[in-house]
Amino acid sequence: MKRGVCRFILLLALALPAWPEDPFSLRGYFKNFSILLMPPAASLGETTMNEPDMGAINNRLRLGFVFRPLNWISFNCEYDISPRIQDARLFKGNLVIPGMTLPEYRLVDLRDRLYPGPSEMPESFGVYHNLDRFVFTFKTSAADIILGRQALAWGSARLVNPTDVLSPFSFNELDKEERTGVDALRVRIPLGAMEELDMGVVAGDKFKAGNNAFYLRGKTHAVNTDISAIAMTFRNHLLLGLDLARSIGGAGAWLEAAYVIPDALLKNGTAGEKNYFRASAGVDFNFSPKTYGFVEYHFNSAGRNEPDDYLSLVGTLPYRDGAVYLLGRHYVGVGSTYQISPLLPFTGLLIANISDLSFVFAPSVDYNISQNIYLGGGAYIGVGKRPEILPDSPRPDPQPGLLHSEFGAYPDMIYASFRVYF
Repeated sequence: MKRGVCRFILLLALALPAWPEDPFSLRGYFKNFSILLMPPAASLGETTMNEPDMGAINNRLRLGFVFRPLNWISFNCEYDISPRIQDARLFKGNLVIPGMTLPEYRLVDLRDRLYPGPSEMPESFGVYHNLDRFVFTFKTSAADIILGRQALAWGSARLVNPTDVLSPFSFNELDKEERTGVDALRVRIPLGAMEELDMGVVAGDKFKAGNNAFYLRGKTHAVNTDISAIAMTFRNHLLLGLDLARSIGGAGAWLEAAYVIPDALLKNGTAGEKNYFRASAGVDFNFSPKTYGFVEYHFNSAGRNEPDDYLSLVGTLPYRDGAVYLLGRHYVGVGSTYQISPLLPFTGLLIANISDLSFVFAPSVDYNISQNIYLGGGAYIGVGKRPEILPDSPRPDPQPGLLHSEFGAYPDMIYASFRVYF
């Protein structure tokens, strides 16, 4: 019996292809962001209320492990730990205006804060961690099958991706290198040289009904245009999206749009929740070998035209489940990058809310000190009418009771970054 088992193992080992010379690989990085946040001065009658500035030093160490024993199978695991030293107010979440709320699409997860414990609120120091990738990839002649915690993202727009509702970035996110991992089973079927069918199941908490997402996405190329269409259900809502990208002359152009029907999978839907539509369209161009620029228009029907109505959006479905965070309806964004030297690019970004005539300006530089070491810095400066505190507000802490513009209510931010990759 033992000889039979040994012979079987030997034959199996001989039948399998040889492992690659180096099936294991390690990678990672360390990042530091030092941040100063300056909340806007709010008015209370004829008095101006100034909140103290807030500081933060956020560190992030990420380690990744890849195991590829055969050409058709691989395993990727990535984990990061983040010690944070910051103002106690920042541990409590968004303090100024509604921010992006991202429902977690994870079957099970670790408690995000290691220190202090769940019954304590951090005063000035906290340690967070995240198992962000844990994924197996199987490549076959018919399809690629990807199972586990992975990054899922779509869309060709530069500033706002209407079709990306699982783990998008906000415009003022400092660390945009790694999408938050979601738990999914994904199957990608190539249909031609530039055609693909992509389908998947994205698991929410304990895979309970109403916590999950399902999608079917097709991609093709026709009339010199990359065309992608997606149908997705997420948390009982239905999203229908289209993404077009092509070259026009020497410029690139894109149109990305999504139409969402709230609670479409429920029999009676939800009273008061309206369908909403978002779209981003733009062009980009390389003006010279050193200069790149783009302009993008974004429409958000879930928003409001009047700033007085902005705070009424808190808790509504698009802002709770749909990863919508901009409060107005019409936006124009202009961005440019100039290569001061091969190792020193300067980037400028301007986003304007056309409805309330507020805007945010974001300059940044990034210097490649040496191989795999970068030093950067920048700012987000909001310009617009400042918020107002209502005198009869029951809250003891100064909170805006009325917004007169969107970007005038954002805190100004100055930051420096240091990054090392290995």
